[in-house]
Amino acid sequence: MDSKIKEEIPVHEEFVLCCGIETQVLKCGPWTDLLSDQGANRPKVLIFIITGNPGLTTFYLPFAKALYSLINGRFPVWIISHAGHSVAPRDKKIRAASDDSNAQEIKDIYGLRGQIEHKLVFLRTHVPKQIKLVLIGHSIGCYISLQMLKYAPELPVIRCLMLFPTIERMSQSPSGRIATPLLCWFRFALYAISYLLLKPLPEKIKFLITRMVFQVKNIPNECLCMSLLNPFCLANAAYLGGQEMVQVVERDNETIKKNLSKLTFYYGTIDHWCPKEYYEDIKKDFPEGDIRLCEKKIPHAFVMSHIRSLEMAEMAADWLKDDLSKI
Repeated sequence: MDSKIKEEIPVHEEFVLCCGIETQVLKCGPWTDLLSDQGANRPKVLIFIITGNPGLTTFYLPFAKALYSLINGRFPVWIISHAGHSVAPRDKKIRAASDDSNAQEIKDIYGLRGQIEHKLVFLRTHVPKQIKLVLIGHSIGCYISLQMLKYAPELPVIRCLMLFPTIERMSQSPSGRIATPLLCWFRFALYAISYLLLKPLPEKIKFLITRMVFQVKNIPNECLCMSLLNPFCLANAAYLGGQEMVQVVERDNETIKKNLSKLTFYYGTIDHWCPKEYYEDIKKDFPEGDIRLCEKKIPHAFVMSHIRSLEMAEMAADWLKDDLSKI
């Protein structure tokens, strides 16, 4: 498996304006512009990864590359950042979409509802309607995916993978009980501290700090992301996190019921954001659903580990095998 991943996989990094906000997109595969590619080689499916919080695309790159390799490069695998969670380098060109007319209509773009609309606008302006979609959500990305199905039922989604889904009772979870006071009550103090400490630092120092942390944590170098120490991005991640604690309370059973045949849930046994009891509850409510419990003790933040990312990619490819074989 690992030898396959080591083969050269085309990855294209792009910054686009979506809803007027610069947005990072990492694209695995030779397809970089699905709208202009009208030929027979245009893929029939796009695998679209919606990240957790913070929405750092590079953390998901080992997972995306492994998945792309496991499906034999038949379809593109794209990762999108959350609005306000990435900043383009000064020398990086930002591509403007031909139709970003919805930008002014989205209020609170950095909030939870705004992030949902942000993903929908991106798909409408960058992906032809004829291309079928596989959504892969991780953590709060699962909530966003579920709400996308609710607000845009016309999306041609054939499968939605929900990895470690934070779709209910976030503030009541073990991690939520710790995060809620920090994100809701002391958020402005966190803003001030991050700006005071990080804003004056030269980019070279930030790069050295980030690289050192990644080495200590044994995180792959390809996941290196300078937005991790950007005060603007950190503030937006904290703002989104605070809204998650307040708004992600009741599970959206109606949307799940309507889309149950498309959904695959994967819960962890050592996950402090969506503990095992959440798996047991949803399993009782939807016994006919494809709802799985991890048997490998994979952590919620699996993207922090190269090995765990490969394991998750192998499972995801297996779950998608039947759907993709019909295309």
